[in-house]
Amino acid sequence: MSSVPLPVHGRVFRALAIAEACSWAGLLIGMFVKYVVVHDEIGVQIFGPIHGALFVAYIVAAVVVARPLGWDRRTLLLSLGASIPPLFTLWFERWALHTGRLGRAVPAV
Repeated sequence: MSSVPLPVHGRVFRALAIAEACSWAGLLIGMFVKYVVVHDEIGVQIFGPIHGALFVAYIVAAVVVARPLGWDRRTLLLSLGASIPPLFTLWFERWALHTGRLGRAVPAV
């Protein structure tokens, strides 16, 4: 039996959660290079705006998908809180996927 994809809301949210975490990692590496290794700002100049845009997109997506995915207030607040510490959006995405909060896959007809 082939796997059936999640509903579009769940897929979009997953993609943004993963991208936001990757941009956090890039920004952290950029800050390490800037302040510890070579004191060059290029990593921060590149990943700062990328992370900022993905952070805002993740927040907006969490608010937008909460209702269609049937999230309660606690789940929404947890998703929003996960955006603050580095890489926690990965944890939230994994948890939401495994608990069915990103939508149930619809069986093929």
